[in-house]
Amino acid sequence: MSFQIDPEPNVHVFDARGIARRFRHSAIFGALGALRNGETMRFVNDHDPIPLLHQLNERFGENLTIDYRQRGQDGVVIDFGITGLLEE
Repeated sequence: MSFQIDPEPNVHVFDARGIARRFRHSAIFGALGALRNGETMRFVNDHDPIPLLHQLNERFGENLTIDYRQRGQDGVVIDFGITGLLEE
């Protein structure tokens, strides 16, 4: 499967496939925490991270949007968006 990960304005690609599994969740939480309102993290992974999605929903609640761009046996591409945060 070939992933479509071409960046767009305000879209930051995060390819988790190159990160050791034991560090992935921490790295993902950190990357999402760094996003500003209206920005998107295009997440590429070798599997569908269902447990992670539940953890992200618990932490970010309604401020997190999840949009599957691609989904297949070889992995997924998911756009995570952040909205409604207080401006710094």
